Amino acid sequence: MQLAHIEFERLSISPLNMRHGRRAPDISDILPSIRARGVLVPLLVRPDGTPDTYEIVAGRRRYFSATAVKEEEGEVPPLPCAIMEAGDDAAALEASLIENIARLDPDEMSQYETFAQLVKKGRALADIAATFGITERQVTQRLALGNLLPRIREAYRAEEIDPETVRHLTLASKSQQKEWLALFEGDKTRAPIGSDLKHWLFGGQSVSTNVALFPLEDYPGEIVADLFGEEAFFADANLFWQKQNAAIAARKAAYAEAGWSEVVVLEPGAYFHNWEYEKTGKRRGGRVYIEITPRGEVVFHEGYLGRKEAARVKRSGAEKSEGCALDTEHPEVSSVMQNYLDLHRRAAVAARLLDEPGTSLRLMLAHAISGSGLWQVRADPQTAKNEAIANSVAASAAEATMQARRMEIAALLGIAEEPARIVHGHGDAYQTVAIFLRLLALPDDDVLRVLAQVMAETLEAGSAVVEAVGAYLKLDLRGQWQADDTFLELVRDRPALNALMESIAGKTVADGNLASKAKDQRQIIRDCLNGANGRAKVENWLPGWLEFPVRAITARGSLKTAEDWNRVKELLP
Repeated sequence: MQLAHIEFERLSISPLNMRHGRRAPDISDILPSIRARGVLVPLLVRPDGTPDTYEIVAGRRRYFSATAVKEEEGEVPPLPCAIMEAGDDAAALEASLIENIARLDPDEMSQYETFAQLVKKGRALADIAATFGITERQVTQRLALGNLLPRIREAYRAEEIDPETVRHLTLASKSQQKEWLALFEGDKTRAPIGSDLKHWLFGGQSVSTNVALFPLEDYPGEIVADLFGEEAFFADANLFWQKQNAAIAARKAAYAEAGWSEVVVLEPGAYFHNWEYEKTGKRRGGRVYIEITPRGEVVFHEGYLGRKEAARVKRSGAEKSEGCALDTEHPEVSSVMQNYLDLHRRAAVAARLLDEPGTSLRLMLAHAISGSGLWQVRADPQTAKNEAIANSVAASAAEATMQARRMEIAALLGIAEEPARIVHGHGDAYQTVAIFLRLLALPDDDVLRVLAQVMAETLEAGSAVVEAVGAYLKLDLRGQWQADDTFLELVRDRPALNALMESIAGKTVADGNLASKAKDQRQIIRDCLNGANGRAKVENWLPGWLEFPVRAITARGSLKTAEDWNRVKELLP
């Protein structure tokens, strides 16, 4: 049985439901609870023959209650569901679910306290969800209550605060919560609630002088104060962010100089959920996380590691010291970006091999002796993880070179049609003999050109072989590779994006935009490449990820390409 949240529109009542077809059930007893708290007990569902929709076997009244809430509010969040598999007994499953949920305190604050204790003891979210018959999302929602001040949690437990307001308060910083609490408990003030609270937290551009990391005398713009002089605001939000970003960059540099293993600047508006981390000292590899709220407040969380990584450090008993390897659990590139890099690097080396028949011959012999993941023989499939990567590689200069040479080789071999590959691996004996006889009639130079083409097509993307050959040939991609939108959009790691921006725009620009949104940092890189928006055009820019030998661009150095290179670099002269 799998637990998941499923959108309301993807659910319908199963014909097998014993009450299917009858008039709508009486839901007056459970509707108030579901209106206030949502559906807590999972519906029992099964696939109805399509990949994305499910029919409800048990839970008809919960479904109709959710329908009523949707009619009142216009929308309803996805419903928790237990998805049946073939052979499951519906009655037994629902009885088990009801028994499990009955063991869980209905008070959400008590649930938070229970879950928080289990997390501290090392229980995974999936295990907690399975124990109580709920989804991981519900566990995460309860743990988010840990971000609230104790007084707010008490008010919620006493039902003085509604669930929607509490959901928004879990996204507020501690100072925002204190400010809201003062309004909530004031005799003559009214605290914003519900959707008004969301606007209060995130709306507007007024930035209080209280959040500035820099001395106010360094701010060259106007500062506006209220009539009583109790509050003051920066009149120019953009000018404030320039100064604030520079101050954040300075603090980040100071932390690095103080010996912290890594300083992570979170995306503005991203929240640091401390229940996902464990306090870890500097000597044991703890990091500093810098949290930046939309209102300009900056919070420094010193000495934390992800819980899994912290557990691994404890098991090993090894303390980090200067020069030790940094965390590799979170690589600086995603698997999709790694795919992009693998294919571009492989294409560049393959194109260069076309002009190196001697090298190709020796490489082919090495494949014949030792084997590889491709030699049966067949061409590398160049599998892209999405259409954007496939289009990027297809449009590259290296692939254009490969296709042009492929047509020349096809003519040598007497192949009339335009082939997608010279190496096709069909196992057709008649065609094999025909090509063999054709090769016998060709001079050695032409045979070597065919050999180079075959080697280029059978070069395995994402392998240490690509790294070794590229380094041996001193391959330089400058002039034949250009950073495209696919490349920039695949950079998801914040430190890596900051490093790329610094390498092309300079440290001053990078530090001044350290806390800017990722899309703004990508635009700065585009402007530098195109010479747009007042920035000088940078020619032949190449990130370390596409250099030969490869070079990581952050302190972590966690890059699969670099690991491949390190395996073989000692073999090269």
